[in-house]
Amino acid sequence: MVNPLQGRSPASPAAAPADRVPQGAGRFNWGRWLRSGTDDRRWRAESAADEPGGLSTPRSLSLKTMPRRLLFINQYYWPDHASTAQHLTDLVEALAARGHECHVLCAQGRYKPGAPRPPAFEVHNGVHIHRVPATSLGRKNTLFRMTDYLSFYARALFVGLTLPRFDVIVTLTTPPIIGLIGTLLRRLKGSQHVYWSMDLHPDASLALGRMSRTNPVVAGLAWLSDFVYRQADKVVVLGPYMADRIFAKRVRPDRVTTIPVWSRRDEIYPLPREGHPLRASLGFEGKFVAMYSGNLGLAHSTGEFLEAARRLRDRDDIVFLFVGDGPRMAEVRAAQAEEGLDNVRFLDYFPREQLHASLSLADVHLISMRAEMAGIVVPGKLYGVMASGRPALFVGPAHCETADTIRQADCGLTVRLGDADALVDALTGLAADPEAAARMGERGRTAFLQSHERGPCCDQWAQVIGDVATRPRRAGAGTAATPRTAVPRVAGGSL
Repeated sequence: MVNPLQGRSPASPAAAPADRVPQGAGRFNWGRWLRSGTDDRRWRAESAADEPGGLSTPRSLSLKTMPRRLLFINQYYWPDHASTAQHLTDLVEALAARGHECHVLCAQGRYKPGAPRPPAFEVHNGVHIHRVPATSLGRKNTLFRMTDYLSFYARALFVGLTLPRFDVIVTLTTPPIIGLIGTLLRRLKGSQHVYWSMDLHPDASLALGRMSRTNPVVAGLAWLSDFVYRQADKVVVLGPYMADRIFAKRVRPDRVTTIPVWSRRDEIYPLPREGHPLRASLGFEGKFVAMYSGNLGLAHSTGEFLEAARRLRDRDDIVFLFVGDGPRMAEVRAAQAEEGLDNVRFLDYFPREQLHASLSLADVHLISMRAEMAGIVVPGKLYGVMASGRPALFVGPAHCETADTIRQADCGLTVRLGDADALVDALTGLAADPEAAARMGERGRTAFLQSHERGPCCDQWAQVIGDVATRPRRAGAGTAATPRTAVPRVAGGSL
């Protein structure tokens, strides 16, 4: 992982983003917005812990902290910029700092096609990284994705079987059903298996209509996916709506724990608008910047953003900035070119060490999610937005992890899918009332430090690892204790 930035101190939780755009002629009626979209139902996030079969919560960190040998399996890891790579890097390095012997099994191919390949083996920040050869054709179509996935599956399974036994194996969900390797190693070597559910597959493809439940191959994949979840010793989910979907797979409630993803206070922190290092160089001085940052994928909605850009094309002071890439970014680029939307701009991904500058460039952050994806994916970009001290403007279902977090922290606004009028009202209202936007950003930063910062979340993970590692091993699995001996390097070209 990129080393933390030097020569600065994190911003205080109470530090207010300063010097917003000049206030407009009138003030926006925020009371209507704060009341909209609410009803008599309690939010799922509030009631989950009180309901029978609710989520289990990691106990005190004073117990079960003995160093363990841990293996993490995911297609992407440092130095890749994929969300799963960044969060996995944060977690593994935090656990290595606690004395655990941490190994990562990932692909030598990169998330971004054409990026230089890192070495097959290296130790970085105390983590032993084993990279296996795999294609990196990219995410432009299903064939490319499946080729990348299958090439990693085969290599990762082989290497996983040849490495010595680990106390705990943690698998993520990239590629889909990679947890099957954890299931096999649990059976064959007696390791405990933790399944970190970043998203659900093939649930996502089924929800998006890209697969049919009547297809026997798809039905088989769905059964296998559910089986892997049920076999895991612990399933870590990102929120209560995702937990509901896991329970529907007949996973025992006592095996499910919720730990949200996070951002880092030392990497993302508020910067004042005046004198911002990027505004002048990018030509955004005096502009109200509505930014979408990160992957724009099939789970996200773009129509509302484009319609708002069309309606506000004559507002020289409002700019829509898309930073990153993804399967649906081509749609936005095509609309911008065909319709001459000069108020829509594009930038490539920023390096991780520059996220504090890129995210604080925005005056408001745009987030979206299709309704059918609630509980299947949880947009982690919200926590970076909160860390940057900027308000969030979410277009998506009223009841999901993202909408609940925004309402509970009072750090932004939520808009129903398809309601371009409400989106335009929200954008023009924030542009006219920078003080209100600043207060939302301050509240988001405070909530981030309390619940969505790397430290508290990795503390919860450390407890999960300790709990799982001390459980009795299952009969029939390899039960011999593994001494802390050196694990051989895996030469990527030798398989």
